[in-house]
Amino acid sequence: MDQGLIGGLIGGVLGVLGGAVGTWFSIRNTAGPRERMFMVRVAIVAWIGVTAFVLGLLMLPMPWNFLLWVPYAIALPLGIIWSNRRQRAIRAEEEATRAGTKPGNERR
Repeated sequence: MDQGLIGGLIGGVLGVLGGAVGTWFSIRNTAGPRERMFMVRVAIVAWIGVTAFVLGLLMLPMPWNFLLWVPYAIALPLGIIWSNRRQRAIRAEEEATRAGTKPGNERR
């Protein structure tokens, strides 16, 4: 084995482990059941999307695989922004339900 292959394998394994740990903490640090289910769904979609992206990079011929970066670079930030906003809304709804008020009518 040459050093490039070893580095690629180690980097890939560390990347997947980092993603797994991040996913686990994202799900673990939720405040309620609806938020937890939402994060599980987001994690599944993200893992499928990133896996499809990486497979596409590996399977498409060299000049064309760079075109995959365009939709990925657009979809990833938009997905993160949408999921963060939705998670905040779900958390606020769950907190309001626990407090016995409707979302948006919380007392300060």
